[in-house]
Amino acid sequence: MTDDSVWKQLSREAAMAAKREPILANLLHASILDRSCLEEALSYRLARKLGHHAVSEEYLQEVFMDAFRNDPNIVEDVRQDLIAVKTRDPACIDYLSSFLHFKGFQALTAYRIAHNLYKRGRKDIAFYLQSIMSEVFQVDIHPAAQIGRGILIDHATSIVVGETAVIENNVSLLHEVTLGGTGKETGDRHPKVRQGVLIGAGAKILGNVEIGEGAKIGAGSVVLEDVQAHTTVAGVPATVVGETREDSPALDMDHKL
Repeated sequence: MTDDSVWKQLSREAAMAAKREPILANLLHASILDRSCLEEALSYRLARKLGHHAVSEEYLQEVFMDAFRNDPNIVEDVRQDLIAVKTRDPACIDYLSSFLHFKGFQALTAYRIAHNLYKRGRKDIAFYLQSIMSEVFQVDIHPAAQIGRGILIDHATSIVVGETAVIENNVSLLHEVTLGGTGKETGDRHPKVRQGVLIGAGAKILGNVEIGEGAKIGAGSVVLEDVQAHTTVAGVPATVVGETREDSPALDMDHKL
């Protein structure tokens, strides 16, 4: 298991929080302070969130730890997601907040585990996790979707990501974003979102379209065609309204058009 600066900082934050708010001490010890590494802490926290259904917490912890052991890159993805939330979301003051409470981060981590299981042929448990994630977090990400690292899903309610969707590194999405299909077509049918893209709240991107690197999608937009790199689109249907001032709008989080 990996010991790293994010885990050390998270542990320090948990220890300080336990002193500030003793009523949360049991939660903080069970979730973080009594754990040896980020993988173990994540497995426990997610199992507590997603257990009590058809599969026990104990079994889910074993499944999650198995996924982390199978692919250590998952943990690096998670570290970069934690950093993304802390640096881009002004409501996030520390790693502890997103780890314990932010369902966008938690749902994304659960997806990463489900994706690992899906790739290994354990599709039944992957789909089970997708279903429970949707119920608990109101986030529906198909386990076959491909999602990079350094992702911020802010607020997260009503996020939908389809089976053949691709989200590259360092992308930011707000609540009620859909990366969906356009009907009953089969095969490669979902959006491809390149790195640095910022997608505003309520935006719907439908079909096998490409959102170019560093593009910006205005809130409430419906995107049915490709969007060129470093271009801003908005409206229903979305049209070009300008060029992005930033190289990576996802990092700046400026939603002005």
